[in-house]
Amino acid sequence: MGYTVKITDVLSLTHNVKQITTEKPKDYHFKPGQATEVAINKKGWTEEKRPFTFTSLPEDEHLEFVIKTYHNHEGVTHEIDSLEEGDEVIIDDAWGAIEYKGTGTFIAGGAGVTPFIAIFKSLEKNNKIGENQLIFSNKTGDDVILESYFNDILGDNFISTLTHQNIEGHENKIVDMDFLKSHLENFTQNFYVCGPDAMVKDVSKHLEMLGASPEGITFEK
Repeated sequence: MGYTVKITDVLSLTHNVKQITTEKPKDYHFKPGQATEVAINKKGWTEEKRPFTFTSLPEDEHLEFVIKTYHNHEGVTHEIDSLEEGDEVIIDDAWGAIEYKGTGTFIAGGAGVTPFIAIFKSLEKNNKIGENQLIFSNKTGDDVILESYFNDILGDNFISTLTHQNIEGHENKIVDMDFLKSHLENFTQNFYVCGPDAMVKDVSKHLEMLGASPEGITFEK
């Protein structure tokens, strides 16, 4: 089912990431970590649907999305980059397999962090951050979404690593077998993995080789 909602706010989070807030349809439901298909309500774009994750909480009176835009692509995300307050988008019902199942380690690559934003917001609101930790891989420091937020709520349990830049406060490594061995002691915990397909595949394989149960690794299939 499609719902047409008006954009109420657009905020730039990084050089290529926008936070878009919209109205929320009556009785609309989702779980933290879930996504929906989004289309722009403009001529020629209403059938061009793309999946985006909710970064608001289910109980909020608005919907929020954090979206990476590509200025040099002639596609939907390029068009989203030009959206303004008052424009409309069309959303479907919520879907998605990434759901919180208990304390563990979240491993994200780039915009793959978006399902984890709502989960961490929910944990923070309910005072259940506990020993959850986030390993977040990006190319450069300018690409790190919500860095100060994750630092605030997670402290030392927020590990940021950059693959294309070496700057203070971040590691300068890819998330491979050695990286996981050096940062994790317990491989029987829950793992949540989201990012580019190749990264999800590689990280999941490394975790299993280090002793993680396939049932203990949650990712979008």
